[in-house]
Amino acid sequence: MEWIGDPRVGDWLRDRLDDDLGVVPHGYDAYARILHPAQVRSLPDRAVPTIEEWSRMPGAEQDALIGRFIDRDTTWAETATAFGTVLHPLAQWQRIVRTPPEEDWNVRVAPDGREFTSPDEGMIDPALFAAIARHLAAHTTTPDAGVAAIWEGWGGLVGLLGESPSRAVLEFGGDPAHEQMLRQSVRDPFNNPFRKPTWQPGILSDEISKAPRLQLPGRDYVTFAAGASVFTDPAWVTDAPWTEGATAQHPNLLWPGDRSWVMVSEIDFDSTVVAGSAALIAALVADPALEAFIVAEDADLTWDGDGVNR
Repeated sequence: MEWIGDPRVGDWLRDRLDDDLGVVPHGYDAYARILHPAQVRSLPDRAVPTIEEWSRMPGAEQDALIGRFIDRDTTWAETATAFGTVLHPLAQWQRIVRTPPEEDWNVRVAPDGREFTSPDEGMIDPALFAAIARHLAAHTTTPDAGVAAIWEGWGGLVGLLGESPSRAVLEFGGDPAHEQMLRQSVRDPFNNPFRKPTWQPGILSDEISKAPRLQLPGRDYVTFAAGASVFTDPAWVTDAPWTEGATAQHPNLLWPGDRSWVMVSEIDFDSTVVAGSAALIAALVADPALEAFIVAEDADLTWDGDGVNR
């Protein structure tokens, strides 16, 4: 996964996107929307059975009860059933969990007492991403060649010129009034004469951080050479150049050398979209490991796109 320093590698994609935060490229035969998993758990105040009650329960009932008290991934289908809503290709999370206006949709309690937490936006578990990548690799003539693009805004990814307080400012004396003045100066970036811009390194090298980005509508990306086959094993996180520690953000954009498909994980969307052949989309939708739907090329995936659960 070598860095691609020439941002023109994505010029062809820009021509297929709308001007205003274009996300999904036009011109492919079919499109799939893959829903990101949510989380479910029971609330702490739910009644816990006694040891005697537990011993009398059938095994299946015990398993079901355990599942209600442990945080676990859940599907949108299970969520819709819990809230009495309808899961469909353009469903939106806040509608699925019946969020009243002006209330928080990130955590909602269903009528049965279970607590549902919204899916992650712009990211999924490496194992689930690997499941998607296996289909992508099988539907291109260039599974070992392609481009992976990472949004530049992920925390700490690239270095930047920022401001940090001088050491002298932090060495307070014994005068309380003087200390208060210095503390206010540290907190005030506009009037602090001691604060100077300094280069703050990121996960990626300074060379990459300071180089031009792939600029698409509303988003800038750092690009790397990587085929879909690289991501078919969840262990790819240990080799990615943008990795820090044991985890890594998967690509927000991925396409093969033959451009037969494009995968898009927009940072503000709780689903990943794949544009490609009808065969690829059918395979993704049929995979029981994925919760995916066929959608139209111009599908409205914004918060207002769910016209069913209103």
